[in-house]
Amino acid sequence: MSGTVLPWFLDAHVHLALIDPSALAAGGIARVVDLGGWTPEPGGTAASGTGSSPLAVAHAGQFLAAPGGYPGAQSWAPAGSVCEVAAAEDAAAAVDRQLAGGASVIKVTLNSVAGPVLGTDVLAAIIARAHERSTPVVAHAEGVGQAVRAFIAGVDVLAHTPFSERLVDELVDAMAGQMTWISTLDIHGWGEPTDDFARASDNLRRFHAHGGRVLYGTDLGNGPLPLGLNRREIDALLRIGMSPDEVLGALTSAFPAAGSASANAHGTVSVIPGERPTDPAGFAEWVCTARALSRSELEEYV
Repeated sequence: MSGTVLPWFLDAHVHLALIDPSALAAGGIARVVDLGGWTPEPGGTAASGTGSSPLAVAHAGQFLAAPGGYPGAQSWAPAGSVCEVAAAEDAAAAVDRQLAGGASVIKVTLNSVAGPVLGTDVLAAIIARAHERSTPVVAHAEGVGQAVRAFIAGVDVLAHTPFSERLVDELVDAMAGQMTWISTLDIHGWGEPTDDFARASDNLRRFHAHGGRVLYGTDLGNGPLPLGLNRREIDALLRIGMSPDEVLGALTSAFPAAGSASANAHGTVSVIPGERPTDPAGFAEWVCTARALSRSELEEYV
């Protein structure tokens, strides 16, 4: 059977505690980064997949938040999923606790819309400890001014393309040189674009144009999103100016280090049936037919 074989596809923003991950491989996703609320069972390292190719999971452990901060009061947040960090002197222990539980990224929340946010000194201490431990920091930045706070503090990755405000060009240019953004455009309306979708798309268009690194991510578990590749997300990335090859790069990027090709014990790849369309208009439909297959499954496929 003809097809295109590509490195294993990544969704860089999921919440495994809120979904059934067993369908992800059939939907083309082989790797995920759980950004808060899920930890593996004792002795386990991955969520269940299908066949002989289990889903590869990197995770953040608990959300690190201010006392009373997001998402502690949210009904969807699993019990025990938030670690409140009240003072700078508590930061190192909070980071170390996540890493001891197998985390390969640290997630902080800066959502001023939903409650208190980490103070500047506490945020700086969390980032300093994570970087001492060679671990990237991902931030949920929501509310006016929170994305720039994350940038100034030295956050490595934004869990969402900024959507609360239009960022000025000079800031976007500076961010593009130092940060990675995870796309998550489709959560703003799930196919019925909102004002947040428009702001996020505008910010991401300029971030990409300035050379910023974009990762494909959906915030899976947040609303009616497909279990697998999301055509609406891919269409949105194409509309903000990413080429089909750049979208494939966002899907196959090695993030974090624990999710790189060196950790691919099953030799998992993403396989897309048929020939790649020559017309870019057919790209999204084609790529969304991908399946994640292990080395042994690939041998049977061909």
